[in-house]
Amino acid sequence: MKTKKIHQDIVNITTLGCSKNMVDSEVLSGQLAANGIEVMHESEKPNYNISIINTCGFIDKAKEESINTILEHVALKEEGHLEKVYVTGCLSERYKGDLEQEIPGVDAWFGTMELPNILKAFEADYKAELVGERMLSTPSHYAYLKISEGCNRTCSFCAIPLMRGKHVSKPMNEIIREAELLVAKGVKEIMLIAQELTYYGLDIYKERKLAELLERLSEVEGLVWIRLHYAYPHKFPMEVLEVVKAKENICNYLDMPLQHVSDKMLTAMKRQITRAEMMDLITKIREAVPGICLRTTLIVGFPGETEEDIEDLKNFLEEVKFDRVGVFTYSHEDNTSAFASVDTLSQEEKEERAQEIMSVQQDISLAKNEEKVGKVYKVIIDKKEAGRYIGRTEFDSVEVDNEVVISTKKKLVIGDFVMVKVVKAFDYDLEAELV
Repeated sequence: MKTKKIHQDIVNITTLGCSKNMVDSEVLSGQLAANGIEVMHESEKPNYNISIINTCGFIDKAKEESINTILEHVALKEEGHLEKVYVTGCLSERYKGDLEQEIPGVDAWFGTMELPNILKAFEADYKAELVGERMLSTPSHYAYLKISEGCNRTCSFCAIPLMRGKHVSKPMNEIIREAELLVAKGVKEIMLIAQELTYYGLDIYKERKLAELLERLSEVEGLVWIRLHYAYPHKFPMEVLEVVKAKENICNYLDMPLQHVSDKMLTAMKRQITRAEMMDLITKIREAVPGICLRTTLIVGFPGETEEDIEDLKNFLEEVKFDRVGVFTYSHEDNTSAFASVDTLSQEEKEERAQEIMSVQQDISLAKNEEKVGKVYKVIIDKKEAGRYIGRTEFDSVEVDNEVVISTKKKLVIGDFVMVKVVKAFDYDLEAELV
């Protein structure tokens, strides 16, 4: 016979890692709430008795952050502040067996695709009718929308397929329904995410369908901005660019991680593309959508990388002049094809190279921002800090890109769009005044 609880469970979800993890946490929150369980996301108040930690297992720093967070919550449990600690996500998917032995204070470990099992821990049911519905953890005016899961690529440095499995596209009708539900909640900007956007549709429709998906999403009434993240450069579907150019509510923005530009490094990374092919693709993208903002991500310190490779990378940046660049240092990932490769650089040397790259990009970013002074842009207001409003143009995604700082005595509404004139430029930010 079950004993009746004298209090109602309150669940707090902590999300670590990427935006794809955030979407998973939002879906889990929605399912728990639909089962009558009170749930919150990253509460700063210790007013919950059950903790769920959605972990990242992609790179060393992320793994360390995940483990430290788990240990902190286990310590809270041991001190009597929590009753249960559950762990899910990529780290749990990859290292469940080892972690169970090393951190016995965790009550249960779940993989990346075990949402129904997490719900069972709460004696809750998975509600299929809620597909597409989530409890947003972002501000209500923007949201991430995951269009697929997993990846079929075999990049030698990447463990995502090991944690997330093969590429599985979400049916187009489900994506459209989810977008409509998000807009009904007040969302005005949707960021499309996947491990690889451009592969969308190949598995279930037998052809790339990102262009058609964008066409249909652009017709969702009330959706002001659609933004594209994580496009793979190899076999990029050029028809997507025609839709981006034609549709006013699709941002002139493309996030396309290149990882490196040296042919030697690209081969070692199994990127299926050459430096010349990347340069040709970038040229064609800019010709197809004049003024498009290009963001990329790079990895430095891969085994065998030389000073010449870094110089090649710096020269490429100077020539191409990306609008936005992020840099990671290489770390070995278990069971990837590069795992056995011997490091040829210390972590300190990798960090130095990353700083070299970002120093080049810093100058490029400043020059591009200075070109914006005196020009007028449409900006979405994200928040208010220290008496000033912080917003973004269509060329800037959340958290990773530039911000526009607006000083005004006029009261602005978070989530509204305003027109501003840029009055001052910095390395990664702009100052503007209302038009």
